[in-house]
Amino acid sequence: MSNIIEKVADCLVRAGSTFREDQKEAYRKAIADEQIESSCWVVKQVLDNALVAEKRRSPLCDDTGIPHLFLEVGPNKCVTGALLEEIKEGVRQGLRQLPGRPMAIKGGDYARIDQSGGLDEDSGALAPSPIIIKPVDEDVLRLTVLMLGGGPAIRGITQRVFHKHSVDVVIEEIVNRAKPAVSQLGCSPCTLAIGIGRSQFEATSLMMEAMAKGDFGKQSDFEKRITDKVNEAKVGPLGLGGKHSVLATFAKIGPQRASGVRIVALRPCCCFEPRRASVLL
Repeated sequence: MSNIIEKVADCLVRAGSTFREDQKEAYRKAIADEQIESSCWVVKQVLDNALVAEKRRSPLCDDTGIPHLFLEVGPNKCVTGALLEEIKEGVRQGLRQLPGRPMAIKGGDYARIDQSGGLDEDSGALAPSPIIIKPVDEDVLRLTVLMLGGGPAIRGITQRVFHKHSVDVVIEEIVNRAKPAVSQLGCSPCTLAIGIGRSQFEATSLMMEAMAKGDFGKQSDFEKRITDKVNEAKVGPLGLGGKHSVLATFAKIGPQRASGVRIVALRPCCCFEPRRASVLL
């Protein structure tokens, strides 16, 4: 097994089994701050589960997630077809090591849609999403693996927002859509991931970057306003009420067109997401 394959496999296992330090600290602060006993208990259980999963290198959740890949490429680095194949092989090996839940559906287009082809028993047969490649100023080749579950995808929203030349209008629209999404998600406290772009593809790509790069300890004014407003709904952990429906918001705002419309992609990440880890290749 090549060095890159080993690095990618280990990165995927870490993404699927480990909270990053900023995420752990966000949970500790929520535990100290939550006043409803049952809600506080839920937050403690999520953190305890994460610590055990990290120690055992076992999945954070039964829904082990679909691998999504975010590759940052410095000015002196090169991406080849051979490199991309090694990354895909590393993903396959990582899914087997985690282990990932077998979720790959066999068969042609129709069979994959209606699941009539059955499931492949090999965890490694689960294909990752298309790789997002972003040029960066750093002289690095850095891969971030995100393991994204089904619940947040079901509650995710990509829609137009008529901004009316007001940031406040856009924030209110996002909050109004996020509140029911968080309430229906169930697996809270959650993290809101948001991308604002010129098209559905761009907005979703920016949302992915927000998840890859977001920091629970660093919230912009835009992000904090959304977090605070959604928390006013007091959905709370597992919908039990309380102050912490949302631990943080990760938002990425890209270039915008001269138009009255902004395209917003919103994902209410579950209590274990964003499950992510990075590695230098």
